[in-house]
Amino acid sequence: MDTLPQGNGRLFADPSPNLAREYFATKPRSLTDKVTTVAEAVARLIRDSDYLAIGGFGCDRIPTAVLHEILRQGKQNLSFAGHTATHDFQILCAGNCLNRGKTLARVDVAYVVGLEARGLSPHARRVLESGEVECTEWSNYALAVRFKAAAMGLPFLPARSMLGTDTFRHSAARTIDCPFTRERLLALPALYPDVAAIHVHEADCYGNCRIRGTTVADLDVVRAAKRLIVTCERLIANDEIRRDPTQTVVPFFCVDAFRQFLDHYIYGVRSFAQYLERCGGLERLQQLRQEELLLNRSS
Repeated sequence: MDTLPQGNGRLFADPSPNLAREYFATKPRSLTDKVTTVAEAVARLIRDSDYLAIGGFGCDRIPTAVLHEILRQGKQNLSFAGHTATHDFQILCAGNCLNRGKTLARVDVAYVVGLEARGLSPHARRVLESGEVECTEWSNYALAVRFKAAAMGLPFLPARSMLGTDTFRHSAARTIDCPFTRERLLALPALYPDVAAIHVHEADCYGNCRIRGTTVADLDVVRAAKRLIVTCERLIANDEIRRDPTQTVVPFFCVDAFRQFLDHYIYGVRSFAQYLERCGGLERLQQLRQEELLLNRSS
């Protein structure tokens, strides 16, 4: 198969499935209790210069406690998959301060510094525009395909996405001729993160997990990652998992550690009024409504 033009970006993770298999072969497959604290999981499983992937979508179903702990422990020089990333990316960018070193060093950029409805993050923009973080560009779909390739144990998958675009030019993808049709295709390299963190709705102590609703790319991320931290809304008995195994979307053997994450804004309040207070209070909500009215009148 002939190799044709390629992007000028750099690969931040080795796409070799054989190297990944060597690591996966060393992981235990027994049913062991993996419940631990967030602090211990981050200290044990996330290392300086690791490649990190975060599950969820934007600000929905992300492992916020893990992200905060990464900054608290001062993890340095991480590579990061910017796939549907907004709030998670902004939290990690907060670690790129002069007095705390450099949390992020390399980013595979697809969608970051987003959430336009609430305003772009000024600090995240400064971090990217400063050039202190090395970037390689992809589309959201391309990063999802890269995780899919890794989950399948392949070094790459072909696609039609990004051909003829500047995104391809700034990526690390390559073009190939299909051996069957001779059509031009894009070869997207597998992405095997050193460590991933996801948030789920329910899990048992062994790491069998359930996700309600859209899973985004999480099911491929957990199978591609060499180490996996899970936070969950509710810790359930293994007997409950066994009663309906079809709901288990992340099996225990993918998980290295997880922690029950009691939602500060839902389970930790007595009423919706208290929830509003924790989000800034009724007075702040009224201020935002007035600002919205003024913006609508001026537009």
